[in-house]
Amino acid sequence: MKYIPKTASLSESIYRDIDKNEYLNEIYEALLYNYSTNLFDLDRPQKQIQIKDALRFADLLSKSTYAPTADRDHQWGQEIATLLHLVYPQDKVVKYYLGSVLSAVGNYRGLKVPSIDGYKSADVLDGIFYEFDKEIHLIPGQKDEYFFHDQKRVYDRLSDPYFSYSGPTSMGKSFVVQTYIKEQIENGSTKNYAILVPTKALINEVRGNMFESLQNELTIKNYRIVSAIGEIYLQQHHHFIFIMTPERMHHLLIERQDLCIDFVFVDEAHKISERGGRSSYYYKVISQLKRLGNTPTVIFASPNIPNPEIYLRTIPGVQPNTIQRLASRFTPVSQFKFYMDLPNNKMYIHNEHTKSLEYVYRVPADMKLSKILHRVGRGKQNVVYCSSRQKVVDFAIAYASSLQALDNPKLIKLANDIKNDVHKECYLAELVEKGVAYHVGYLPANIRLRIEQSFEDGDLRTIFCTSTLVEGINLPADNLFITSYRNGKANMDEVTFRNLVGRVGRIKYNLFGNVFLLRMDTSLTEKQYEKLLNNDVPEQKLSFDLEENKSHIPALVNDLIKGDIEMSACRTEAADKDFDALRKFALIIINDYASGIDSPLTEMFENYVTSEQKSSIMSNFPLEKTSNDITLSYDQAYTLSEVVSSGAKYPELKGENDAVDFDELIRFLSMLSRVFKWDIYEKDTIGKSSNVLRWYAVILLRWIRGNGLNSIINHAIGYKTDHPNTGIWVNNIHIAERYDGSRNHKNYIIAETLGVIENVLLFSISNYFRKFSLEYKAFHNVDHFDNDWYEFVEYGTTNDLTIFLQRVGFTRDSATFLEQPRNQVKYIANVDGEIRLKKSVMTCGNASVEMDANEIQYNMPELFVD
Repeated sequence: MKYIPKTASLSESIYRDIDKNEYLNEIYEALLYNYSTNLFDLDRPQKQIQIKDALRFADLLSKSTYAPTADRDHQWGQEIATLLHLVYPQDKVVKYYLGSVLSAVGNYRGLKVPSIDGYKSADVLDGIFYEFDKEIHLIPGQKDEYFFHDQKRVYDRLSDPYFSYSGPTSMGKSFVVQTYIKEQIENGSTKNYAILVPTKALINEVRGNMFESLQNELTIKNYRIVSAIGEIYLQQHHHFIFIMTPERMHHLLIERQDLCIDFVFVDEAHKISERGGRSSYYYKVISQLKRLGNTPTVIFASPNIPNPEIYLRTIPGVQPNTIQRLASRFTPVSQFKFYMDLPNNKMYIHNEHTKSLEYVYRVPADMKLSKILHRVGRGKQNVVYCSSRQKVVDFAIAYASSLQALDNPKLIKLANDIKNDVHKECYLAELVEKGVAYHVGYLPANIRLRIEQSFEDGDLRTIFCTSTLVEGINLPADNLFITSYRNGKANMDEVTFRNLVGRVGRIKYNLFGNVFLLRMDTSLTEKQYEKLLNNDVPEQKLSFDLEENKSHIPALVNDLIKGDIEMSACRTEAADKDFDALRKFALIIINDYASGIDSPLTEMFENYVTSEQKSSIMSNFPLEKTSNDITLSYDQAYTLSEVVSSGAKYPELKGENDAVDFDELIRFLSMLSRVFKWDIYEKDTIGKSSNVLRWYAVILLRWIRGNGLNSIINHAIGYKTDHPNTGIWVNNIHIAERYDGSRNHKNYIIAETLGVIENVLLFSISNYFRKFSLEYKAFHNVDHFDNDWYEFVEYGTTNDLTIFLQRVGFTRDSATFLEQPRNQVKYIANVDGEIRLKKSVMTCGNASVEMDANEIQYNMPELFVD
């Protein structure tokens, strides 16, 4: 007999141990099994279910008010009702109950799903309550659009000084804050807002969302959306919505210390708990904002984290507390998870509530990824996760090999643009015509955005990708196929897995999504898959408390006591990823010590140093030997200052074709290598060897001369044709000893060249050129100089018009299109000496230009003329 405390409420008596109810679990297992047989069209008898009993359980669970289990109960009730509707789609009673359950759990958006639209409660009192509840949860400025209950709880806390919340991926965590910012602006706010996101892809998504929701309100209220430091709006008098990565925000705050930011939203805050140097930017940015004198509101959002209050520790002077947090587990979309063990020919469905795998059927021996996709993904929107960029391409080609081109005009146009912009033999173009695509970080931004849009529109049906897409971008997927539990070479952790799984399901169209975990070969273990399926997300730590960092802090202390800014001992014993984090932590700490600032990192460091050791460190690193820039240590800054004061400058560009003495460029890059110690801090890329530096220099020159990607790639292929013994390399991996001219090898060169542009030119070299340019301006006491290679790299051109167009928001490809003489005549005007765009540019026929222009018209309406 179950023990129930005498003081227990009726709610506790009903729900406390309802998950142990054998009959409930029997019904749920039967529903999962029957749904599986339907999905795979299996010819076998279904398990008997008493529908009325199942409906009663769903109704009971949906009305749970017992706080410790309410989220779980509401989720389970919705899952049962959804499964009943999937297994018995024609049953009107089931359809009615599904509507009732959705209403009870506050999933009013789910009521708009086409298959159940039109629900009306037959119970008068229930109907009155639901209408009252809907009114409370009405989204500001919207008609018939409602917050989920936990969304509303978050929304009501966004005016607090600080707050941290977590929830499932499909909860719409970012949407709540974006709605809050919109309402504040419409109500007359003059504050500056900042949204920090971890990737460029998320910048594009959030930026697009804000443009779509605010539109003309931006101009009316004098707001501008800014996502890059060089955007022209920062030189004008406006209020701002900054949408940036922490790195960009860090550099912006260094260059613009006059900025006042009143509200900061840290999206995907779980990144603060990850290994590697990127987490350090969050500590630094929040500290920088506080140094500006106006402590902003700081809001954190993270997926599935049980202790979201941990991120409050990044705010100087704030300690975590459970009052300023909310951890939700309810998701408006159910995910049904299947485990397919292909080496052992078995398929299971996972029971989230009993944490067990229920056997469904024996998988045919010839069942491979492509066949599974054809069987359950036909006519659906499918995302296929792969552990590496090369597998993304390989799996996409294998799947599409048996498909025919769709004769879809939109896809044909996209495919032709890929051939023209990238290369005529690029695999992606052929795949797109068949409704298939791959999405990897090195693809040009305009191509990535159009792939995402085509998938959202339903033209592209299947996308193969790495974690960079599914971790951040919200795509309308019905099915998610996970081909490995690895993320690169490392195993996925629970946070990444849950975030990945949560990307499937589309509340606008469905109440559920399917997740297929595929064990495709024996190198992947059954135990690891079961661990990911069964384990909840553990409590998170801040990155400086991770064992991988803590274990090396004593070595770091000894280095700093010795005054060793290269941190030699720490660098020797720590992995590269961890040393990157530890070095940045150290640069923050010595700057905070010298500035007399208490911060979360100095507070942590106090546990590892005595007062004498701290004094020694402070003596070694006075303020003039520290920097606010955590990407630049004193040894680098001092040497840079010396070479600039001695007359160092960028190589001269000569004539109309921007001719450059190549040997002079190599000498300049070699000088930067010595100044910034690339052999120590960039040893895997630009510090690798002089031959690699020469290769990067070739691409660099073509990039700044404004050559299109197609031209740069053709040149790279031509170089390999002339020098086949240089072999094929991708991501520092040696693919082949000799280039053979095959289409396969050409696509490796395409991937490597695009990767160099994205990761080396636009990240590493751009960052170091930025430091050189800032020092050059400071020494010569100028705000701008003509031969600024940082600007040339950042915008991929030396052309003033192309640079201007990018500074107002066009991508490089769009700006290059408009800069062409025939297009200048059509779309560009000169009004009183000012550059203007004709409104016809919004229908110019170039999809990327149209997408850019339709956003820019809200940020800079004065740019457009009739």
